[in-house]
Amino acid sequence: MRVITGKCRGKKLITLEGLDTRPTTDMVKEAVFSVIQFDVAGASVLDLFAGSGQMGIEALSREASHCVFVDANPEAVKVIKQNLSDCKLTGESRVLCMDSFEYLRVSKGGFDIVLIDPPYRQGIVQKALSQLGGKINSGAIVVCEHEKELELDDSYEGLKLHKRYKYGKTAVTVFKAPQEEE
Repeated sequence: MRVITGKCRGKKLITLEGLDTRPTTDMVKEAVFSVIQFDVAGASVLDLFAGSGQMGIEALSREASHCVFVDANPEAVKVIKQNLSDCKLTGESRVLCMDSFEYLRVSKGGFDIVLIDPPYRQGIVQKALSQLGGKINSGAIVVCEHEKELELDDSYEGLKLHKRYKYGKTAVTVFKAPQEEE
């Protein structure tokens, strides 16, 4: 697993051993970032259920201003911190070992991009989407990676469906928050 492009292009990332963490495939990661490529530079990013941190690290490599990584697994948090250190991205990041829903409950928010990639088949994506209200900025993008059988609603807490994609056993659903009129 490697960083695809940006200032950390080609950097090898480590991942957790075992089946509890399912790393995003390069094909899916590349597809996600082709959808949000013009929104990443300068963005404040939240990587929920971060696993190895590869999605948030990809965003930082592509000039996101800051990324908060949240994962409840202490071993995943160690991997994220190691990957950030190896990529020299610790200054632009914050890593939290806590439940993602607890983080959403206590966070002040202010995110431009939210990456959600939880364990499959547990109803977690829908729950996370319903708790994002007040945590995201006007015009924010929310990218959800989930099992292809899951059909998400067209809207959650003001978020509107933007696109749906399927890649093998994986689906990616992208939502956008409305842009506030100035």
